[in-house]
Amino acid sequence: MTDGSSRRQTKVERVIDEYDLESWGDRLEAKWVGDGTERTSLRDLAAEFNRAVLRAAVRDAGGSMVESDIETLYRTLTDDDVSRSETVRKRRELERTGVDIDAVRSDFVTHQTIYTYLTNVRDASLPEADTDDRLERKTETVQRLAGRTQVVTESTLEELGNAGEIADRDYEVFVDVRTICGNCGADYPIATLLDQGGCDCELADSS
Repeated sequence: MTDGSSRRQTKVERVIDEYDLESWGDRLEAKWVGDGTERTSLRDLAAEFNRAVLRAAVRDAGGSMVESDIETLYRTLTDDDVSRSETVRKRRELERTGVDIDAVRSDFVTHQTIYTYLTNVRDASLPEADTDDRLERKTETVQRLAGRTQVVTESTLEELGNAGEIADRDYEVFVDVRTICGNCGADYPIATLLDQGGCDCELADSS
């Protein structure tokens, strides 16, 4: 594991500290690697971690919710299919209980952020048996390159900020690799496109 004294904390590390989620570092690694059980995808890990953040925020505000309520609340706050009126209603409920929902949402992480944390901070990697599949290996390669780009960009911003060449702020970097289908124009995150085996229009054309 990289020496934390010589580098800037990743977002996952900061959120773990801020919300007292110390056990989640080991949990994320074990679930991703498999550790004798079925592996959990990076997207599912990000959702699980974000729900833990939401649960902790509600707890710290003096509230309590059963797990099903947390899952429903998280879906309401993050799912584009949920109506705006329902989202606004839930936000107001949380704000009345003392939860700063905008701050909580800003602390949610993406699957790419989880991948960067697991590989760059915890030095985790998938078992050899799990990397034999060509598609999975290629997906991991793209995510690893995106993670490296994110880390290099964060380091560059920090260096330039310290040197006074740009405004010294706490910048957060997102690297989103997306693809556009040349047949129908659909826009996909690369991981989604690979997970579903290509664009839906291609699947429809072959049926």
